[in-house]
Amino acid sequence: MRHIPSSDTFHTDVLSFEDALVPTADDYNRERWIYVPDHYSEYRYILGTRGSRPLICIGINPSTAAPDNLDNTLKSAQRIALFNGYDSFIMFNVYAQRATVPDDMEKKLNPLLHQENMKAFKWVLQNHSSSCAVWAAWGSLIMKRDYLASCVRDMVLIGNQYGVRWFTAGPRSKVGHPHHPLYLRSDSVLEPFDDLLPYLNSLSFLH
Repeated sequence: MRHIPSSDTFHTDVLSFEDALVPTADDYNRERWIYVPDHYSEYRYILGTRGSRPLICIGINPSTAAPDNLDNTLKSAQRIALFNGYDSFIMFNVYAQRATVPDDMEKKLNPLLHQENMKAFKWVLQNHSSSCAVWAAWGSLIMKRDYLASCVRDMVLIGNQYGVRWFTAGPRSKVGHPHHPLYLRSDSVLEPFDDLLPYLNSLSFLH
C-alpha cells in the first residue's frame, strides 16, 4: 500500500506530541509497541518495540508501517538492531509527514510539525537514557528537500544534551550519505558516525 499525502500538513489537524501520547485505540499490544499517535494518520512521530536498550533508527519520513504491520525497511532495522545486541528498536524520522514516496513530501517545512517531532525525539531520549544509540539511516533521501538537513541539525543539538552516540551501518556513499536499511544484510555492524556535522555541512554544497 502506498501513502500519498491527502494535503500538505499545513491543512492537517496536527496533534501536539503531548496530545498524541494520549491513548485513543486498543487494537495493538501496548506492552510490546510504542506508537505515537496510536492510530493511522497523515503523520507519525514514533513506532517501535518496547525494551530497556533500544536502537533508535532515523529514517527520512514515515510510510505505512504500524504495529504488527512493519514494512520491509522497518523489518530490516529491527533485525539489525537485534544483531547488534539491542533488545528493541525505535523508528524515528527526520520529518514526520507520511509519504511512501519521498517525492510526495511537502516542499515547504511545516514549523509546527517539526517542532512536535523534535519534542518526540527528546521524549525518546529522555525515556531511554541508558542507551541513546542513534542510527543514521536516511540514505541519499536527505537530498529530497532542502529543509531535511536542518532538521537533522536540530536533532544533533538535542542529542548533545543526552550524550547521544551516532552510528551508521553498511558502506556510506561517495558523498557520505549513510546507508538506508532496506538493502543491508541482517548481520551489518554499526560503526561510529563521528563526522556527522562535517557531513551535514557538506550537504549545502550538493543542493
